Amino acid sequence: MNMEKYEDELCECGGRFNRFVEPRLLLLLREKKSYGYELVRRLEEFPFPCPPLDAATVYRTLRNMEAEGLVKSEWETGESGPPKRMYQITMDGEDRLHAWALSFEDRKKAIESFIERYNIGNNK
Repeated sequence: MNMEKYEDELCECGGRFNRFVEPRLLLLLREKKSYGYELVRRLEEFPFPCPPLDAATVYRTLRNMEAEGLVKSEWETGESGPPKRMYQITMDGEDRLHAWALSFEDRKKAIESFIERYNIGNNK
């Protein structure tokens, strides 16, 4: 089967998969506080079947999450280089991350059920 024909339709990079920026960022920030550029790089730890996210999308998501109270930030200065805006998860962010994890678990079960039924149909 030629899957290349359907890749653009199934990927939906501009829609569905962009929604997964928030939970990935929250998980990374639960692991350690970080600054935007580092988060952009670390998002590669969670590959999705779409092109990598651009930095503008990540920064926009961080600003929106801060406005919602899911993360907070402060400027930190290091020994070298310019100050960096460091982000960390809040308690509300922890709650949202937990909700995402539960949602993913439900989706995982639904996907496994779909694949099982698909495979049964292929074995006829």
